[in-house]
Amino acid sequence: MNDPVRPAPPAAPSALALTPLLVFLALFFGAGMYYTAQGETMGFYQLRAPVAILPALALGAWLAWRRGIAPLETLLAGMGHSNIMLMCLVFLLAGAFAAVSRAVGAVDAVVALGLGALPPALILPGLFLVACFVALSIGTSMGTIAAVVPIALGVADAAGLDGALVLGAVVGGAMFGDNLSVISDTTIATTRSQGCRMRDKFRENFKIALPAAVATMALLAVLGDAAPVVAPDAASPWLVLPYLVVLALALVGLNVVLVLALGIALAAVAGFASGPGYDLVSFTGDIYLGFESMVEITLLALLIGGLAALIRAAGGLEWLAAAIARFARGHRGRRAGEVSIAALAAGGDVLTANNTVAILISGDLARDIAQRHDITPRRSASLLDIFSCVMQGVLPYGAQILLAGSLAGLSPLAIAGKVYYCWLLAVVAVGFIAWPRRSGAAESPPA
Repeated sequence: MNDPVRPAPPAAPSALALTPLLVFLALFFGAGMYYTAQGETMGFYQLRAPVAILPALALGAWLAWRRGIAPLETLLAGMGHSNIMLMCLVFLLAGAFAAVSRAVGAVDAVVALGLGALPPALILPGLFLVACFVALSIGTSMGTIAAVVPIALGVADAAGLDGALVLGAVVGGAMFGDNLSVISDTTIATTRSQGCRMRDKFRENFKIALPAAVATMALLAVLGDAAPVVAPDAASPWLVLPYLVVLALALVGLNVVLVLALGIALAAVAGFASGPGYDLVSFTGDIYLGFESMVEITLLALLIGGLAALIRAAGGLEWLAAAIARFARGHRGRRAGEVSIAALAAGGDVLTANNTVAILISGDLARDIAQRHDITPRRSASLLDIFSCVMQGVLPYGAQILLAGSLAGLSPLAIAGKVYYCWLLAVVAVGFIAWPRRSGAAESPPA
């Protein structure tokens, strides 16, 4: 039997080894800009990331071969790393849970219950809060925007509210939930790449996200006017139970794979109990639909794992880490490292217009920076997720604002300036970096 494939040890630091990553970013960003200039609404989603990365993989393999490194073995070792495999499994299970719970009417139940409780004087902060909970429950900002925006537009039209302000509230709430949700692909990617438990990352994020959310609600209450609230048809409150159970189990530290498996089973039971229209055939079909919804990000995670292994083996990450260390030499300690991680996440999102992709391509380097600067894994995971979500929520060419704008027929630029939550989250997060604090408490080992 052949020996198991192991990653190649890193070569001497080399800036040239980073060129495959630059090629990937150039192709992805360049294609997005080109198609956007041609009038495509979703220009950054015409060239899919798993295809754009293929030339980068070829270049990375060639550079590794030039340095005497076995490229195929290194690529396969990176793709097959246990963290990458676990990440892919969790992506698939999260997709299945989201698809099943949506099919049984759980998303509609959350929206109906939330909007039904809104007083007319608090319509804007109420819409923000509803979007927060929907995104926290289903783990996707895109799904939240698709579910809540049509209702929010009806409220805005009836009350004569500024449409861009209403959409900004919904997009902001969607980014809040996406950033904190235990089944969000950004949470999965950050916790696995940084080696921390979801509950530790949640607690770290919550300290930053909560003040920003409270400030956003106060601002929206001042900016908004009283408006009539027409909630969707009433739905069974029991349909919300799977979301609450998943959130509670994840926060108490249960293994995420088991949490999602239980969530899928609970959502199915809720569907079977809600009426005769949902049966075993529908259930299995929805699981597969959930898997299909995660194919792109799962493929990208595998290929990014391989590319990172090639870059690391050729000395690219060592060179970049040394460059960052030289930059931070005059500013020792955690603060310099945290600024570097925040800039890495924000810059990656600007170039890719996808917060999960930005996290995947910067996760290994962020972990190395965290170790060199005595930053806890939960802190580095929190910074990666927060700053990638901050940028994603205000990019006029990001999928979230493009979707909201297309549903409402509004300019993405008009919406971007009114996603107040993301702007306030950036301010609070920078304040947390700048504020002196004691060393972090010990963390639980990753699940």
